[in-house]
Amino acid sequence: MTIQLYFSILAFVFGAIVGSFLNVCIYRLPREESVVSPPSHCPHCNYRIRWYDNIPLVSYLWLRGACRGCRAGISPQYPLVELLTGVLTLALFLRFGPTPAFAVLFLFCSALVVVTFIDLEHQIIPDEISLPGIVVGFACSFFLTGHTWLNSLLGILLGGGSLLLVAYGYQLLTGKEGMGGGDIKLLAMMGAFLGWKAVPFIIFTGSLAGSVVGITLMIVRKKDSKLAIPFGPYLAFGALLFIFYGRQLIHWYLTAGIPRGG
Repeated sequence: MTIQLYFSILAFVFGAIVGSFLNVCIYRLPREESVVSPPSHCPHCNYRIRWYDNIPLVSYLWLRGACRGCRAGISPQYPLVELLTGVLTLALFLRFGPTPAFAVLFLFCSALVVVTFIDLEHQIIPDEISLPGIVVGFACSFFLTGHTWLNSLLGILLGGGSLLLVAYGYQLLTGKEGMGGGDIKLLAMMGAFLGWKAVPFIIFTGSLAGSVVGITLMIVRKKDSKLAIPFGPYLAFGALLFIFYGRQLIHWYLTAGIPRGG
């Protein structure tokens, strides 16, 4: 086994373990419960989950997706979050290696996983994630090369300010709230971690993805344009797209279709 393969496996396993904790955050934060105490337990029978029943991915398959105590079904979201976090951690490691950028973006992507699943189920983005995230993202800018504190600060202002203006303009024109404050703070956090140049890209790709999914859902469900769709997951999608493919996509967009002199 090569060193690269060994550390790649280690990165995936570490991400899956962290994903197990993220599941706790996803379940408890919207319910305003502590993510530390009490220990993990079945929500149906309060059976305390033993360590051997809490091994990421493996335990779910071994128990066939059911609680050992009462045999009630366990949501497939749990292994999905563990798998997703493991894959993201592996992708970040392969892209950035064992660097400070990897550590910072790992924290950022972990926050995005929590935000995405909470917003999909509850249509809220907890301040416990976004507000500390803004501070952490700005603080990390002092320790990363190529990402200055000014870039981070402008990202916070542009990220939060742009959506705030959109939300205010929509409310002014329609008299209705079209975007929650959680989305505004989330984009400010993204600007803190990724810088101001990432914000337009995230808004564009997130809006495009949200529009495609929203129109598709309206057609399938035969709902009207008032169908409420959480925007946080699409912003998270745009942020991940920027991390891994942002430069390539921007370069392709700026150069595609431009006539060349001959």
